[in-house]
Amino acid sequence: MKNFRHIFIYILTIYILTSCVENKTLYETYFTDQRARINIVFQGDAYSQKASIKEIYKESVWSGSKNNLVDTLYYGEYRYSLYTKDGQLIFSKGFNNLFSEWRTIEQAKLTTNEFVESHWIPFPKQIVDFVLYYRDKSSGEFEELHRETIDPNSKNISIPKEFNYQIDTIQYSGNFSNKVDIVFVAEGYSHNESDKFKDDVNRATEYLFSMEPYSTRRSDFNVWALNSFNDQDDKTPLSSTFSTFGIDRYLTIPDHSSLGAILHNSHNDAVYILVNSSQYGGGGIYNYYAIGVSDHNLYGELFVHEFGHSFGGLGDEYYSSQVAYEEFYNLNIEPWEPNLTTRVNFSNKWESLINKETPIPTPNSYEYKNTIGLFEGGGYMSKDIYRPYLTCRMKENSAPDFCPVCIRAINKIIDSYVK
Repeated sequence: MKNFRHIFIYILTIYILTSCVENKTLYETYFTDQRARINIVFQGDAYSQKASIKEIYKESVWSGSKNNLVDTLYYGEYRYSLYTKDGQLIFSKGFNNLFSEWRTIEQAKLTTNEFVESHWIPFPKQIVDFVLYYRDKSSGEFEELHRETIDPNSKNISIPKEFNYQIDTIQYSGNFSNKVDIVFVAEGYSHNESDKFKDDVNRATEYLFSMEPYSTRRSDFNVWALNSFNDQDDKTPLSSTFSTFGIDRYLTIPDHSSLGAILHNSHNDAVYILVNSSQYGGGGIYNYYAIGVSDHNLYGELFVHEFGHSFGGLGDEYYSSQVAYEEFYNLNIEPWEPNLTTRVNFSNKWESLINKETPIPTPNSYEYKNTIGLFEGGGYMSKDIYRPYLTCRMKENSAPDFCPVCIRAINKIIDSYVK
């Protein structure tokens, strides 16, 4: 039996090493060491949408994983993929955006709107097809929205000359190709407040790494501070605004491509825009950005919650506060977020983690405060959507930590960058 275990471990090790080599070969075959920033225009209303590539920039080093090129989590309302001329999938990534949220509010039934945003891919060595997908609200499946050929030798691909902000190292744990690189972007800080910005970033960093799973996984992260300080007293680099969609605390930036321009010379697996303000507010959008204020007494709680959205792909678990969305979840399909379920396909969520003695649904009572269960209420809805824990940082700031289901989900995201 002992020899069998040794043989099994040996075979498993060879399999893992072979897979890593194959993936690395995939990267070296199809991509350079650089990256492309693709600016996409989304247009539409509550009933229809379209998208197109506005411009492409050739930037510096690709800082994402070179091993995990194809997204297997299938998170997000959108997804973009790269295919070779013979149809081989060589890269994909899921994401959310502000446009998809806007389409769910009342205003979108009355008028059209346009959003411009930036996304990054490793720079291809050959002609590829860029295919953008959206998640169909009725089926939950991805459908093609736009397809366009990208020629890496095209004269229409530009070298960015927009900004060259100084980037300070807050924490360096190793080469960016197998680390999660978090970049904090200064918003509303003057040149005279450079020390304050660095102190604020350090405070936020230490708060994040005081919580699981970040505490245990700290060595898997690099942290950077991008000094995008104000050149004018009356205008911030990203024009961030409160009261997005009429929600007082919802803080966003109106043009995501302006953030892309600022980030062009940074390692940016995950982005947090730190706003120099004491007014409570923030937001987080999956694989897009998170944003929050620096000087409110709940700055840390706000940070980890919004980062849970943007980095971890976690859904909101609260259901009793002001929101502007209408029919945000279709109760006939399973939400893609790992910490919410409609029970349509619960077996693929956290069902296996629930003890047989735990009642299903699980009562929203203090008796079950440390129990993984099926608690009704989440995703802005009090009925027919369920969360895994009585309380969690994705439900309320007063929760002591993330629940075990959210911790598991965040660990999967970290693994996708470092393994």
